[in-house]
Amino acid sequence: MRELLIRCAIIIFCLGLWIKELYLFIFPVLVCAWIADNGLLKLKQTTKEPLVQAILVLCIVLLLGLLWGDSYEEGRHKWTKYFILLLFIPFLSLLNRQRLPWVIGTLIIGYLGVLSAGIYQWIVMGEPGVQIFNISYLGFSAILGFSVILAIYFACISRSISFKILLLVIAFTLLFIQFNQGGRGILIATLGTIPLLIFFMFRVETKKLMSLLVLLVAVITVFVFSSSALQERLNFLKQDIAQFQQENYSTSVGYRLAMWDVGLNGITKRPFLGYGTGNTEQYFDNTIDTYKGGIYRDLPEFHSTSHYHHDWIEIGMHLGMLGILAFAFFLWSWYRIFSVQQLPILGATFVCYIFLAGLSDTFMLYTRIPILLLVITAVIICWQKECFQPMIQEK
Repeated sequence: MRELLIRCAIIIFCLGLWIKELYLFIFPVLVCAWIADNGLLKLKQTTKEPLVQAILVLCIVLLLGLLWGDSYEEGRHKWTKYFILLLFIPFLSLLNRQRLPWVIGTLIIGYLGVLSAGIYQWIVMGEPGVQIFNISYLGFSAILGFSVILAIYFACISRSISFKILLLVIAFTLLFIQFNQGGRGILIATLGTIPLLIFFMFRVETKKLMSLLVLLVAVITVFVFSSSALQERLNFLKQDIAQFQQENYSTSVGYRLAMWDVGLNGITKRPFLGYGTGNTEQYFDNTIDTYKGGIYRDLPEFHSTSHYHHDWIEIGMHLGMLGILAFAFFLWSWYRIFSVQQLPILGATFVCYIFLAGLSDTFMLYTRIPILLLVITAVIICWQKECFQPMIQEK
């Protein structure tokens, strides 16, 4: 009976990653299942995983940052989203060989539902994102991005030619959909990660490497000129740059550049400990009246201040070099958890994608996307540890 309840809790958690109405329930449901599964007794073993240690370090540093923050009770509390990463601990602890098929099946069903709804909204309604699941165009683009990367990775390691071709067709189809979502930064992260993945997989096989890179360039070229959404976003980019050169910062590009300018300047003033957890919004709003003669003072009317549109600047404003080092340790540990299971290329690919996506936005503050990536990480690690390695040993 207990095992049935635990499996039901895991299914609810996996569905809640996609369904808005269940999202608020996934936290208590998962923790209760973890406690029922004697998770507290297994906590010492779970904390031996590199990524678990890094998540704990990052969250502890964020809590310490409250000690030197002046007004953390104000603002939109977006920084609290970092603590959602802690869900990785009970989820990883709950996974085993018997529960893995339930998790994979639920995740696939949810993914296919989101993908179908996103395609329908794009083709029929002509709009990006997935409104029915409350997923923005950036979130949907991020989902498509790591789907493309995973499909190409499994195509590269597959021994079946027909399966390789099928996965590559799926990957390029998803990439075409992503081209039509309008998320420029996430798309660039995807396009920057794919060549790195191909290089890692075939760096000693020059002919295959060059063939795949030529194919990739050809496909991307076709997609660039055939995507009306991308052409529109590129036109907006040109207009934004022209407005920026005329010192008009009330555009998407101008606002980001202004945020980065103020943020980097703020980090140089308090490089070691930052301004305290939760104080980044107040710093921007209080500084722009006088910074560089007040050229950014009208930006809050264009967009309310919530974050710095850059993972590293955001954490640096909160915690200075202490936070930047903690975040770097977090990404390094994300790679290490794959590397320990003999999956270094997949680990490097994941980290590269997250790093590049975080250069144009606060990717780690996206709703549901970071925890979804952690769930996929846990599933792959569990599969490698519980299923794949024992199969090799039996052979």
